[in-house]
Amino acid sequence: MSPRAKAAAATSDKPKKAKKPAAPRKSKKAKAEAGSLGLTAAECATGTPSADVTRMRGLIEDAGGSVLACYREPFGGHWVALAALPLDRVKPTPYQRELSKAHADRLATVIPKVGRFLDPVIAVPDGDGFISPNGMHRLAALALLGAKTIIALVMPEPEIAFRILALNTEKAHNLKDKALEVIRMARAISVDPKRAGQSEADVAFELEQASLVTLGICYEKNARFSGGAYNSVVSKTETFSTAPMKKSLELREEHADKLLVLDVAVTAAVERLKAAGWTSGYLKPIVVARINPLRFLKPGKADAPPDFAKTIDKMIEGAKKFDPSKVRAQDVAIAAAVGGSGSDE
Repeated sequence: MSPRAKAAAATSDKPKKAKKPAAPRKSKKAKAEAGSLGLTAAECATGTPSADVTRMRGLIEDAGGSVLACYREPFGGHWVALAALPLDRVKPTPYQRELSKAHADRLATVIPKVGRFLDPVIAVPDGDGFISPNGMHRLAALALLGAKTIIALVMPEPEIAFRILALNTEKAHNLKDKALEVIRMARAISVDPKRAGQSEADVAFELEQASLVTLGICYEKNARFSGGAYNSVVSKTETFSTAPMKKSLELREEHADKLLVLDVAVTAAVERLKAAGWTSGYLKPIVVARINPLRFLKPGKADAPPDFAKTIDKMIEGAKKFDPSKVRAQDVAIAAAVGGSGSDE
């Protein structure tokens, strides 16, 4: 038998490896058929208002307001009251971002041109009045115009204020706005006796990202903090805690303090770059990118996130040892081309 034939025979005697079964194809989410979800127009006006809405009617009238209508909203069938409320009995939720005076002023010039106020705010009961999670600028604009009343969609569930705030699109958030909003929500939950046992994980939808809690504390302590420079690192190392909010906030405070120490070290490195003749507005992102130990890390889905404290400690050490002579012109050009990562916009 020829060598080639012997090799072929030996190969044919070897047991064949069993083929792995093909991975099942993920079925595409079925698209809802048009007109198949929620209530019909007629159903929105039918039914007996819930006990919560009946109690809320009393709260509205006690506050000097008037219920204009009660109906079931068409998506989930929840009861809502359309009400006219005295403007001075409706306040923005205390944990949302700061008022943009420019935005409120613009609204105050637009409303008189239309001659009508046609954009109701959302409100929920709070004490002897109401709070709005999405109407801060409309409330301010009407106050500037001297209005007496605001129209609101009033809902009986106080927790809806947190959820709506997470979806607020009244004015685009920058990182600072969002982080401050998130830490204020977290603090409000931590001191609410009714929600004392809730954790970050329980309200993950409202908080959006665990990193925003830590960054929010940094902004509380330093309004000029460059959160955008560190957001990538923090978002990779922070995860939602399952401990009660009051307890997890203690850890977030520690993390924020460590992050502020890093910012001081990075700022010092930036000053050394400036002393070496560099004048770009992207020096901080360049320093952070150079000292970031997670820069090229590509963890698998099942991998645990990197440890926050160890990561930031390495970055602090790297910032202290940062050598301006190793920065090249092309590094600055690349940072400028991609916009850097130091902006909070």
